[in-house]
Amino acid sequence: MDEHNKQLRGRRVYGAEPGEDPGPEPGHEYRELVGGPLDGQLVDVTGWDADMLECGAALIAPLGHYGAGGRAHYEPRPDDPHLWDWEGDTA
Repeated sequence: MDEHNKQLRGRRVYGAEPGEDPGPEPGHEYRELVGGPLDGQLVDVTGWDADMLECGAALIAPLGHYGAGGRAHYEPRPDDPHLWDWEGDTA
């Protein structure tokens, strides 16, 4: 586990199901979500290729501007790609 992932211990992983351990798993790669409705959660990017990592993600966010079914869009921070900044919500 690299130094960045060691710092993420004890954080909640986006999409963790009730009853599951919501924390990061060894051997997985994560990005931290900053701002917006998913602020502070981690997204598991294990297996993503470089193009996917550059694009960020539109993640289902039930508490976002569009409510259940809406998505929060996060993009990598240019100076620290381990942090993904909220860019806004979409329907």
